[in-house]
Amino acid sequence: MSDFTSNFWSIYVASITLVSILACLLLLWFSGKAKAMTASDNTTGHVWDGDLREMNNPLPRWWAWLFVITIVFSFAYLALYPGLGTYAGKLGWTSLGQHKTEMDKGNQEVAPLYAKFSGMAPQEVAKDAQAMAIGERLFMNNCSQCHGSDARGNKGFPNLTDSDWLYGGAPEAIKETLTKGRMGVMPPMAAAVGTADDVKNLAQYVLSLSGSPHDSVKAALGKPKFAACAACHGVDGKGMVAIGAPNLTDNIWLHGYGEAAILAMVNLGKTNQMPAQADKLSEAQIHVLASYVWGLSNTGGAAK
Repeated sequence: MSDFTSNFWSIYVASITLVSILACLLLLWFSGKAKAMTASDNTTGHVWDGDLREMNNPLPRWWAWLFVITIVFSFAYLALYPGLGTYAGKLGWTSLGQHKTEMDKGNQEVAPLYAKFSGMAPQEVAKDAQAMAIGERLFMNNCSQCHGSDARGNKGFPNLTDSDWLYGGAPEAIKETLTKGRMGVMPPMAAAVGTADDVKNLAQYVLSLSGSPHDSVKAALGKPKFAACAACHGVDGKGMVAIGAPNLTDNIWLHGYGEAAILAMVNLGKTNQMPAQADKLSEAQIHVLASYVWGLSNTGGAAK
């Protein structure tokens, strides 16, 4: 971790930068002062292709001054912009600041377009073809990397086209998820369940909750052990929307299906994060995007 807390690399990069520039100045000065051994005809004695001789002429003045101007420019640039380690530069420019400026400018340009939808209920927005076209582009740019271009998700990433919602599928809940993000944590529960055999019996009981193929004898032994899970998933295993605990009685398996997947979850736990989008998208954009996502499972917005 010392690489991230020490200023060594900052000083190192700044030193290399300055030494390189000064070395260029010294090279120019020495090249102008150094005298090469020449013959009476001002040649160095090097001959190529029979008659091509190397002359000992000084560098053209325009080239030398262009070299000096380049070095002066580099000093001016380093004084104005960040380039010397942690030095911020006189202008205070940052790539993050420029990005924010450009984002703000872009949001101002499209604000009139989004203003049309800001006063509409999400259910109404989901029926507007123009809004859904915009929502689709927002989804492709910001959500499809995890949930897929068809919004059907993947292992570890929820399907947004069905009716199964970890934190609730109402437009307000979706908007909250987009704005603030979510952090789902399933702690390792093996120690609370008991022995390795107890964990295997519990896995069979969890399979039985959804009517999946299971060993009924082991499931019966595992039922009492489910008490360790009931605080989050409920006594009946139907989950808890308030904390994003999945419903274990349906046939939707976010992190894999079967005994092996359940054993891994109980023994190792799992942390899943949905990043907040408030820093990337404006409130109006989130409103349209939330309406689009809601429409995927309520108006047939995605291909079934």
